Amino acid sequence: MGWAILAVALGGVAIALQAPINAALGRGLGAPVPAAAVSFGVGFAVLFLVSLLQGQGAAFLRLGQVPVWTLVGGVLGAWYVFAAVWGVASLGVVTLVAALVFGQMAAALVIDATGSLGMAVREITPTRIAAAGMVLGGLVLSRL
Repeated sequence: MGWAILAVALGGVAIALQAPINAALGRGLGAPVPAAAVSFGVGFAVLFLVSLLQGQGAAFLRLGQVPVWTLVGGVLGAWYVFAAVWGVASLGVVTLVAALVFGQMAAALVIDATGSLGMAVREITPTRIAAAGMVLGGLVLSRL
């Protein structure tokens, strides 16, 4: 589990870097939506190439076999990238990331409690609620 936490923490570093980089791209292009589209396009190209290099290219041929609702992840990712590109200039990176993490924590509590989207039900303990509350506190403090 230690390596997984490290990998995810490095993903968090990437998110913190991605927002201002994409905002600079948006300024260069003069619009946030095209910047988000370019960011997604580059990400797609990288992931497609990695898939091919790992011998997983045939998986794309099974795309028609997956439930349509599973493609909503791309829409949600597009919203995230657009919101970050648009919001980072007015919020700053710390507040942006705090808001993102709080939103993730709130949604995660609901998903864990209900077992929705194919996830296992996990108990929502006072400690887990307090963790989300602490993130909310960090969000509030980041604006002072």
